[in-house]
Amino acid sequence: MVILISASDSVDESLDPRRWFAASVAIVSVAIPVLDNSILNLAVPTILREFHTQLASLQWVITGYSLTFATLLIIGGRLGDMFGHRHMFVFGAGIFGVGSLLASISTSVPSLFVGEALIEGIGASMMIPATLSILSTTFTGAERPKAFAAWGAVAGASVAFGPVLGGWLTSDYSWRWGFRINVILAPVLVAGAFAFMHRDERSGRRPRLDARGAALIAIGSFSLIFGLSEGTTYGWWRPIKDVALGSATAWPATRAVSIIPFAFVVAIVVFTVFVLIERSMERNDRQPLFEFGQLHHLGFRYGLLTTMVLAMGQFGLLFILPVLLQNGEHLSALHAGEWLLPQGILIAFAAPVAGRLTQHVSTTSIVRSGLVFESIGLLLVAVAISAHVSFFDLLPGMTVFGLGVGLASSQLTNVILSDIDPARTGVASGANTTVRQVGLALGIATFASFIDASGSTGSAATVAHGARPAMFFAAGIVAFGALLSLLIPRVSVASGAAPDETVFEAIDVA
Repeated sequence: MVILISASDSVDESLDPRRWFAASVAIVSVAIPVLDNSILNLAVPTILREFHTQLASLQWVITGYSLTFATLLIIGGRLGDMFGHRHMFVFGAGIFGVGSLLASISTSVPSLFVGEALIEGIGASMMIPATLSILSTTFTGAERPKAFAAWGAVAGASVAFGPVLGGWLTSDYSWRWGFRINVILAPVLVAGAFAFMHRDERSGRRPRLDARGAALIAIGSFSLIFGLSEGTTYGWWRPIKDVALGSATAWPATRAVSIIPFAFVVAIVVFTVFVLIERSMERNDRQPLFEFGQLHHLGFRYGLLTTMVLAMGQFGLLFILPVLLQNGEHLSALHAGEWLLPQGILIAFAAPVAGRLTQHVSTTSIVRSGLVFESIGLLLVAVAISAHVSFFDLLPGMTVFGLGVGLASSQLTNVILSDIDPARTGVASGANTTVRQVGLALGIATFASFIDASGSTGSAATVAHGARPAMFFAAGIVAFGALLSLLIPRVSVASGAAPDETVFEAIDVA
């Protein structure tokens, strides 16, 4: 059923005058985990030498953060719905700061693992869903897409600028400053949250935490992300490497079958049980962790699917180009990061433009246009890749790609959350970020197989031979995401109407 309502009726006449200061706090916090991860990736060789350890041990620090983060996102969002998103943001930022402090003074892989992979991962899983929920519930009308545009600009630019900052800190100062920055910023963000974010208000009974559902989603998410991201490391079917936890071997390479198929089986079984239990609880009004009835909102349903596919395709450029530039063209990490700057600049430019365009065209149309630009940009990069590729060869593709990301990414999140009840935005935000993480893990698995098939080391021609078809595949994935976006209903922002004008929006309440 579709109901037509006057958009002018939905305007809040008592908007919080501090709302843009609150948004600034939430938006800046998004950059912290992104920059933190980028810096750590670039500092791997330095940390290996300083800790006198092997890559296999340090790899668990990098993988562990992603696993912890993805495993707890929906739970973190639910806790925000229960106790308030400002409270959860403050707790998350504080925990993230504590983890960063421990990581910054670590002298061994175990202490770095606890600080970075565990404590920071827990803090980020609370903080990131809260930022999206705060934006979703604080802004309405024409201001809403602008807020999400700013969020998307910072998030996207952080991905591009992170390698440059990481290379500079690692080369000229210390990799520890990547964590020390967080130690300084975390208290500032907490103070900003108390000063500018509106107090959490709760009416009626407080939702309870579905502990059984939380345990199932955590186990299932961990198993799925682990399987997707570690298949190339441990073997998709036949084991190629021991699965080691510290000095202990959890799954020896001498076994007939790798651990990866078992991880997928566990994920399938656990998610099946999760769906059955949650739907039963929803039918009986017993407050499930995730209400599958929310998928009746077409923007939420198809927006999540588009996000997962899009994240997979976007990761193609972010994964393939650094490999090509560093292993094929033998550029330093800092120099390779500088080559990626144009896309970051275009993301930062296009995201606010997308926010303004929503006053004239539908938000969904902007998302679709952005996806088309991304696909074209990836095609241009694929065509440009060669054994002797230059910065100016890649520049047109990176420019168009960055423009597309800026247009699409932030407004896609806006579309996904547009129909969600404010009391459930935490879980919805967690689900949005979770499917993005699944898409990234799929990207890791897919594009690593392209590169490994032709060799990630060796001559520039060898690396380019694998990078070129991988980039074509990435373009195809994003093009498929553009087709999926056609299933997303039209979402518009009514703005600029005179008080006596009637502007209508269609809201699907089926």
